[in-house]
Amino acid sequence: MANFNPGDLDTLLDKLSSDDAFREQMLGNPAQALAGIGLNIDPAQIPAIRTLPSKDALAADRATIQAKLDSAAGALPFFLSGTL
Repeated sequence: MANFNPGDLDTLLDKLSSDDAFREQMLGNPAQALAGIGLNIDPAQIPAIRTLPSKDALAADRATIQAKLDSAAGALPFFLSGTL
């Protein structure tokens, strides 16, 4: 990913914790889902096997997630691993 601002991780967390259609798209075609919110990713960074943490877990652990990740660039493999 390139050219991110500090709000990008916030936007990504909002979508992942509240938008079922976005979550489905993230599992099926992460590059397209991210492009839809203005983020671009190198397809080589996308894991072949993808899962997502629950919306509730993402919402509840939002501050902790933000403290662990300094940008949306590091978030994709983390979220698609399905673990928090």
